Amino acid sequence: MSVRPEYGLPYGSPVRGAAHLRASTADREQAIDVLKTGFAEGRLTKEEYDARAGRAFAARTLGDLAAITGDLPDGLPRTPQWPTPAGTNGLAMVALVCALAQPFTAFLSTIPAIVLGHMARREIRRTGERGMGVATFGLALGWIGGSLLLLMVLLMAGVVASHPGG
Repeated sequence: MSVRPEYGLPYGSPVRGAAHLRASTADREQAIDVLKTGFAEGRLTKEEYDARAGRAFAARTLGDLAAITGDLPDGLPRTPQWPTPAGTNGLAMVALVCALAQPFTAFLSTIPAIVLGHMARREIRRTGERGMGVATFGLALGWIGGSLLLLMVLLMAGVVASHPGG
């Protein structure tokens, strides 16, 4: 399946409200490919192919291309759509779950919460996914839990060291 470079979307559905948009070179080339396939499959005669190919090269809008290829399978470019926001990062969610689970896991999920929180933040910056707040909150809770764990260990060591004959 071909992909429109400027939209990152595959071809194949009606243009609908985008007929007024100017066609790119890639759009014209895709239309020619559709015509070639139609000719190879016997859907177009040589004369029809030649006439439509000439019109495709001269097409100025997506609507023009749709009119040329609309009666052929996969003959219409898809409607350009604005990219939808990416979903929430999974690592961020797992980092938050690990951070919230610390009291119930005897703080065994502290290190995973910290590591996953850092990994999620790096991945979110790279991919643009949502979840930076979730990752930061999980990371912060992980560090707070780690600090509490360290404090408890130090207090226990102090109590053991202060008892004579301990």
